[in-house]
Amino acid sequence: MKKDHRQSSEKILNVWVQPRASRNEILGFQDEYLRIRVMAPPKEGEANHLLREVLAEALGVSVSRVEILSGHKARHKRIRVMDVPPSNLEKLEKIQRTKH
Repeated sequence: MKKDHRQSSEKILNVWVQPRASRNEILGFQDEYLRIRVMAPPKEGEANHLLREVLAEALGVSVSRVEILSGHKARHKRIRVMDVPPSNLEKLEKIQRTKH
């Protein structure tokens, strides 16, 4: 069965990550970066894995659809999220408009 690309899309995000936070949360956009806090430490890929889980849950996709393109060992990362339902992208854009 072919996938209908009109019903899903891809989003590239610039993300700023704060590891070892007190809770996992998406704070919203500040400048061009989506700020996200994760509880995991930045060692052995733990924070990156949890970051992918947090984004996947927020956007309604599986973790395998979230890929870190660059910044694996940095706080600033470039992330591709594939097969995002358009309604979930709209929710992310609302965070952008309301949080600064």
